[in-house]
Amino acid sequence: MSSAATRSAVKVAAQTLRAHPLRTFLSTIGVVMGVASLVAVLAIGDGIERYVREQVARHTDVQILVVDARTEDVVDGMRIPRQDVARFSLATADSLASVLAPEAGVSVTVPGTGLLPPGPDGKPRPALVSAATPLFAEWSGPILLAGRFYSEAETREGAPVAVITDGLAELALPGLTPAEMLDRTVQLSGTGFRVVGVLQSKGEEQPKKVMAFVPITVADRAMVPSPAPRTPSLIVRAATIEGVDSVRARMTAWLAPRFGEAGGSYAVQAGAAEQLREAKQGILLFKIMMGAFAGITLLVGGIGIMNVLLAAVLERTREIGIRKAMGARRRDILIQFLSESVVISGAGASLGIALGLGMAFLASAMMRSFAESPVQAAFSWPSVLTAALLAVAIGLAFGLYPALRAARLSPVDAMRTE
Repeated sequence: MSSAATRSAVKVAAQTLRAHPLRTFLSTIGVVMGVASLVAVLAIGDGIERYVREQVARHTDVQILVVDARTEDVVDGMRIPRQDVARFSLATADSLASVLAPEAGVSVTVPGTGLLPPGPDGKPRPALVSAATPLFAEWSGPILLAGRFYSEAETREGAPVAVITDGLAELALPGLTPAEMLDRTVQLSGTGFRVVGVLQSKGEEQPKKVMAFVPITVADRAMVPSPAPRTPSLIVRAATIEGVDSVRARMTAWLAPRFGEAGGSYAVQAGAAEQLREAKQGILLFKIMMGAFAGITLLVGGIGIMNVLLAAVLERTREIGIRKAMGARRRDILIQFLSESVVISGAGASLGIALGLGMAFLASAMMRSFAESPVQAAFSWPSVLTAALLAVAIGLAFGLYPALRAARLSPVDAMRTE
């Protein structure tokens, strides 16, 4: 069929839709509501999924892989120090991160104990010290009351900076607000550290932690001397729950030629396998449920298009017969009715997207207000484009039968219809 004939059929379809505004409006409303429901479901579903993933990453270790250096073996119940201990460093973390990016982030950390200046009783006060890269502090999920985490540049330079918990702050800087503590100096094992951030560490029924995060490059300055060399650990966090297995396989393949197989000079610890399986299953079920809702809403809109076009075929049977008698071919009639379907579904999709996004953000605001849950509707172009393309595809699919029925009408029988 020539492009001129196609343009003519499309033009006739547009004229027909303008000539019957009420019928066009009613058919478009069905698509609008279907697409609006789809967009709203996708936006709210994406927002809930994002919130759940954030909570899983913040409060569980299912996405965390820990590589610990083995410093001793147990033989017949006796601990024997190992000679070939894996030595992980900031350079090790950088090299592994370049291999795993962007599927995972890598940090290196070493825990220890620091000493605060003696209290009123003259006794030294211990504090937990976690020397790590900035990523590890952020992964720990603390709430910043004031300030910030130390930066990559401060880590590389070995800057004496620290992020302290409110429990440590009460001992080292009593009587000050979190904002007033910033840029003050706290003493850890005799070394002064500038406070750049203050963390909230206390839960509803938990005591406050006396803890400080410092750059990995100043670990020895913040901790009390140790008789044995400290052995840093590698912390690897997969970007998604689904990517944990892949990240672990790539990580172990990278470690093997450099430090030997796992179980030798180092050991790999992963989050609970059962928790990981349940998390994956829950997200899969959620996606299936969202897909089912989306399919139902589009099906409703498609049925509306088909019903309206079937009514149009019955109403315009005589018109179709006259067009065929004047030389119109089956293809012309078919393209005309399919064009009407695409125009209806396209217009309905445009209005439905706007309405659906409005509904999604309104619904998420109500969820935050009544359920006190920080869920935000998630706007994403892939979801919007998917809704629009599916609407047009549904319009074509459900408009095909009425279009074929109109194209197959006999001109003589059609012209006899009153």
